[in-house]
Amino acid sequence: MIPLASPTWRSAARTGTGMAVASMLCVQLGLAVSVGLFDDVGPQGAAWLRLAWAGVILLVIVRPRPRDVGRRALVACVLLGAVTAGLTLLFMEAVARLPLGTASALEFLGPLGVAVARSHGGRLLAWPALAAIGVVLLTEPWHGGADTVGVLYALAAALCWAAYILLTQHVGDEVTGLQGLAVSLPVAGLVATFVAGPSSFPLLSWHIVLVGLGLAVLLPLVPFSLEMLALRRLTTSAFGTLMSLEPAIAAGIGLVVLHQVPGLWPTLGIAFVAVAGVGAERTGARHEPEPEPSIVAGDRRLARQ
Repeated sequence: MIPLASPTWRSAARTGTGMAVASMLCVQLGLAVSVGLFDDVGPQGAAWLRLAWAGVILLVIVRPRPRDVGRRALVACVLLGAVTAGLTLLFMEAVARLPLGTASALEFLGPLGVAVARSHGGRLLAWPALAAIGVVLLTEPWHGGADTVGVLYALAAALCWAAYILLTQHVGDEVTGLQGLAVSLPVAGLVATFVAGPSSFPLLSWHIVLVGLGLAVLLPLVPFSLEMLALRRLTTSAFGTLMSLEPAIAAGIGLVVLHQVPGLWPTLGIAFVAVAGVGAERTGARHEPEPEPSIVAGDRRLARQ
């Protein structure tokens, strides 16, 4: 066990936090750019393009081999892929109906639930509680008028995100490098193809296909890889609470890219979730972090530890 005050523990917390923040920036920027595809292929078509391309890219680069993963980890990877597809498809439908910051705030209830469920002691529970206040301020439920279908899509995405966090940490612990992600993302691409492909195929053009390829790198390829590595260094409680920064980041990206101006209460909510995220960073490293994995693109010698 690594003492909580040790330099190794602090280094793991800083590294994991940096990866998580970089992931959130990529996610929200990718979502904002994806909105531009809605008129061409719809929300589900945009989600399908990203997932399908990400799965193909990882298959080519990593070349996963089932025997290097193991049966138990393989099942977890397949489940992670199905959850990833659900998360992406549902959230894109929410973003099509709600402001980006509002949709992200509602989706954050998933990782917040993980943080609450996995926290031990009153001090750690203070950060999810503070983040919850921020979420309420961001969504302003007392005003009403929010798109009910959009809210339901965002809440369904929140459930998928909670499962995604737990499965991602499990897969990251079981499989070295990006082997697990190279199995889960192709599965996500297949599920998305089954759900959204038939309605999207007739709408495709070479331009849209190439835009989808670029978006796949920005989201989900880079952020999902960063999240898997971050969850090797952080507890699920800390990671779930750290995700409280995402509504704030989403509001900022929505303002700059989509010109969605937040009001006074949402701005105050951003402050609450930012403080909760800082608190999570200070208390969040795992007591037994995994050793740094080899992440050489195309390295076929990766094997289970």
